[in-house]
Amino acid sequence: MAYEPPRIAVTTDIVLFTIREGVLQVLLLRRAIPPFINVWALPGGFVELHEALEDNARRKLHEETGLDNIYLEQLYTFGALGRDPRERVVSVAYVALTPADDLHPEAETRAGTVAWHRVDPLPALAFDHAEIIAMARQRLVAKLDYSTIAFQFLPPQFTLSDVQDIYEIIQGQPMDKRNFRKWVLALDDLEETGDYRTGHHRPAMLYRLKNPDLVRITK
Repeated sequence: MAYEPPRIAVTTDIVLFTIREGVLQVLLLRRAIPPFINVWALPGGFVELHEALEDNARRKLHEETGLDNIYLEQLYTFGALGRDPRERVVSVAYVALTPADDLHPEAETRAGTVAWHRVDPLPALAFDHAEIIAMARQRLVAKLDYSTIAFQFLPPQFTLSDVQDIYEIIQGQPMDKRNFRKWVLALDDLEETGDYRTGHHRPAMLYRLKNPDLVRITK
């Protein structure tokens, strides 16, 4: 008798972070279809037979939010029994990061409506998505120490104070201004634009990233 492999469905779930209103936020979709109808969930969906995992993640992110060209990295595989009431489902989760400037996600399918939510506190979530978001947040905090991943939150032009604000928001604690600026400039990932931001305080030099799409391992 020929062996029949078990039937297991594969999905992707995308944890898209940004920094808005001075806090870390995540993009959620209010489900318009069962299971968990009207409950908030992560964007994502079933992987087609012909699709690579990352291709599916990018496709679902576009279909359910209208967003493209966003930094994406694989996080973890979630396969607990009973995590999806429909069938045996294994999900490959991804972390995505983007600046908030001029970012207006809109759902392009009947999957539901999308909105930004603060990561603390989160609303009630479908499936095991609270666990996925918690792990994604831990990964983000951990990578601050050995990579330039936080630069993915930066707009095209920014000040050094903007960079420090991002690190402090993610870590949840203040940093010494002088030491931080010395450290971030020593990375040699920023370059001066020659322009300044003016306002009520002393004009601040505007910088840009030398390689906006690159996340470097720094140690």
